[in-house]
Amino acid sequence: MSFALGVLLLAVVTAVACGLPGAFVVLRRSSMLVDAIGHAVLPGIVLGYALTQDMGSPLLILGAALAGLLVAGGAEWLGRTGLLTGDAPQGLIFPALFSAGVIGVTLNFGNVHLDTHAVLVGDLNLAAFERLILGGVDLGPSYLYVMLAVLAANIAFIAALYPQLKATTFDPQFAASLGIRTRAVSTAFMFLVSLTVTAAFHAAGAILVLALMIIPAATAHLLARRLPVTLALTAAFAAGGAAAGFGLAYVLDAATSAGMAVFYGAMFALVLGLVKWRQHRRHRQRPTASGHPSHRPHPAPGVRLTSVMGR
Repeated sequence: MSFALGVLLLAVVTAVACGLPGAFVVLRRSSMLVDAIGHAVLPGIVLGYALTQDMGSPLLILGAALAGLLVAGGAEWLGRTGLLTGDAPQGLIFPALFSAGVIGVTLNFGNVHLDTHAVLVGDLNLAAFERLILGGVDLGPSYLYVMLAVLAANIAFIAALYPQLKATTFDPQFAASLGIRTRAVSTAFMFLVSLTVTAAFHAAGAILVLALMIIPAATAHLLARRLPVTLALTAAFAAGGAAAGFGLAYVLDAATSAGMAVFYGAMFALVLGLVKWRQHRRHRQRPTASGHPSHRPHPAPGVRLTSVMGR
């Protein structure tokens, strides 16, 4: 497998692995929690690397994911106290942890992939340097298979707990009345998000992993009314945007992960423009009782006229 093809496949698999749980994150209105987790797992990665000396070690990913879950759980606990509201709990926890991780990187790991540039934006090309070779055959980047395992785990988790995830996402109170353990489901889901963010951190960095997880899902949310369609469109936008972003970065000789994020942003802006144009056109063509086109203001963006439980 050529190096460029390996980077492309790693980009696509990483994007889809992030996008699938990202669809539920967007619907739960917890997008910035991903940013908090992406920053807070850094101390766990630093500690894990100090113990394993291997950026691709499953133990490193697991330990850092637990650190991310600690942030999510801590923010939820602070919110339940009633003493802090909004996203203030996240703002209290993750800056301190991220700063501690940055200090650990600069003091101890300046000569490895854990430098401050890689921490912020990642580098798919560096992640693809280590190759998996079996029987003299180059099977591509070793980290590609780590992300494939994460993708498979995400698909299996969503398939196994789809009814519970759907109920707790759209109406937690109704889900609790059905006997669903909403807190256990949410904790398991946030651990999955932490695991995915930690795994993607090696390739996408602390900042750009947010784009991989949120923008494809948000773009799909503009077009879909039903959850299965949202998931399918999210995977399509994630894969297509990753491939196009890779091509953009290749042409411009820029960072691959940054090229993906730029393309995702442009893709969202284009879809948003098309949706607004269709809304405006449909509104102008809607006849009134007199038979003339209506000129009443149309609903604000994001308003859904269908029942959330019917998606």
